[in-house]
Parts: sequence; C-alpha cells; structure tokens
Amino acid sequence: MLPIDAAAHSSRWRRRHPVDKAVLGLGLTVLAISLPPWPGAALVLLTALVVLLGPAGVPGRRLWRAYRVPLGFCVTGAVTLLVQVGGPGGFVSLADDGPLRAGELLLRTSAASLGVLLFAFTTPMSDLLPRLVRAGVPAPVVDVALVTYRMSFLLLDSMRRIREAQAARLGHTHRAAEWRSLAGLGATAFVRAFDRATRLQAGLAGRGYDGTLRVLVPEARVSVRFTAVSCALLAALAVLTLVLERPLT
Repeated sequence: MLPIDAAAHSSRWRRRHPVDKAVLGLGLTVLAISLPPWPGAALVLLTALVVLLGPAGVPGRRLWRAYRVPLGFCVTGAVTLLVQVGGPGGFVSLADDGPLRAGELLLRTSAASLGVLLFAFTTPMSDLLPRLVRAGVPAPVVDVALVTYRMSFLLLDSMRRIREAQAARLGHTHRAAEWRSLAGLGATAFVRAFDRATRLQAGLAGRGYDGTLRVLVPEARVSVRFTAVSCALLAALAVLTLVLERPLT
C-alpha cells in the first residue's frame, strides 16, 4: 500500500462521507485556480496546510513526502516563465514580467495541489470508487478502476519482492548486473501481471460475474454541519481575498 493510501485509511476523517471532504478539498482547489494569486492563492495554501496538519491529522513528514512531487512540477513550470525565446534581447533572455508571472503560477499550482492532497489524504479510493456508481458513473468504468487500483498494489508488491530477491543474489553489485536485473525485473513483472489478470478473470467467472463488482461500502452520511462549515470557510476566503485585494483609501 502506498503511504498516501495508508494515511487515508488511518485518517481522523476516514469515516466521513467523501462528499464532505470533496466540498472542502476540491473547493479549496477551485478557489486556488479562480481567485487572484495574491492574496487568494496564498490564503488557500495557508488554509489547506493548517487543515491538513490540524483537524485532518496528517503527519508533517508524510505530507512533505507526498507534496514534494507535485511541488517539483509546480516549480519546473514556474521556472520556464522566467525566460523568453526570441526578441530584442537575443535568442534566450529574461522575460520582463517573468518573476511576477512565475510567482503567480507557483502560488496557484502549489495551493491547488494542497487542496487535492487534502482530499487524497482523508479519502481512501476503496470508499470513493464504489460510490461513483450512485453519482451516475457507468458501473463498468468503476469496475475497471477498482480492478486497476487493486492490481497496481499487487504489481508494486511483486516488483518489490523481485528486487529483494535480486539484491540477495548480488544482482546490483555493478552496472552490468544492474542492467540485467532491470531487464529481468521488467520481464518477470510483465509475466506475473498477465498471470494475475488471468487468475482474476477465472475467479470472477467462477463466482458468477455478471458485469458488476459488488463490494461492501462503509456506511456514512453526509454531514450537513461539516459541509456548511466548509462552505462558510470557502466563502470567507473568497470575501477576505476581495477585501485585501481592494486598495485602501
């Protein structure tokens, strides 16, 4: 199981309905995209960080390990706005408004990423996917997503075991051995993936699979209070952004 999935299963909000957490997490993401970068996205970033470390109870180290990957993409995208290609300054030169645009993009994307992580760190996929059928998503699409989700963890576990076996047999002592081990890892993982898929299909057929995977979903109700507080928080952020953005007279 991936660390973010383990954190979602042990989250304080694990028993809350996914709609409750979607209103807050995805609402923050929408605000980060739609509000002005300053101070809107900055306020959203700070709010999401406080909620993650506070009420949601996400450990700071685990949050950083998950956040540094999208943050790296955010920084990479922002750096490209610092330069321009062509123009009077030469083939490649510094953009006049590059730092401003890069800062705005970095604020928007980093704040939006935290909003998505708030939802991901508190909502296991096993709770979300079965409920999508009730939301109107076709059942076959949800079934494929459930099987892919399950097979991904099995494949990652198989790759980990293969690498451990290769390391125990001195398969990573030098570069040539590492390349041979990598090729063996890819070939073995490919064969095992097809073998597991075949066994899964046979197992489903033996259990009378009719095109729909029926799974038990934990009972949870949408909390009107939680949703109302989340909407009030989002509205307060929007109003505060408009107030701080307006110049003082």
